[in-house]
Amino acid sequence: MALTPTLPSISQNDLFGSAFSWEPKYANRFIMQLAGTNIPAYIVKASARPGITNGEIVLDHINIDRKVKGKSRWNDISITLYDPIEKVGAQAVMDWVRLHHESLTGRDGYSADYKRDVQFYVLSALGEYIENWTLKGTFINEATFGEMDWGTEEAMTVQLTLKYDYAIFQY
Repeated sequence: MALTPTLPSISQNDLFGSAFSWEPKYANRFIMQLAGTNIPAYIVKASARPGITNGEIVLDHINIDRKVKGKSRWNDISITLYDPIEKVGAQAVMDWVRLHHESLTGRDGYSADYKRDVQFYVLSALGEYIENWTLKGTFINEATFGEMDWGTEEAMTVQLTLKYDYAIFQY
């Protein structure tokens, strides 16, 4: 004789109340702060969230492969900045780039001078911080200063690809 598991009794009101009592985070409710740069948070139009990839180490053992985790690598993130007329867009990015490499002299900077911490805050509908990430040791891997086109009415943007040492998820 097979035993049939019994499920707890859930009323229809409990089921619908539980199913609709949560609200997702919204992609357009965020603030990104690039500490130690002249880039203001209000020009950050879009950004990826952090991601991690774990490598693998294959251990040969007789007639099987055994796998264990290798190095953890934090994925690059791309951000889009509006490029306003006042000097807080492309100019602020170039100020940070010059700490990495100075075109006129050809000198490169020390990592202690160009690496920054970046903060992400996801906001609730009321503007409360409900999620916080800190990217440690962030630097610019690539900066693209957009395109100009007489056939469009788009706002100009600056694209950045950022690399970082690691990320901390605080809440």
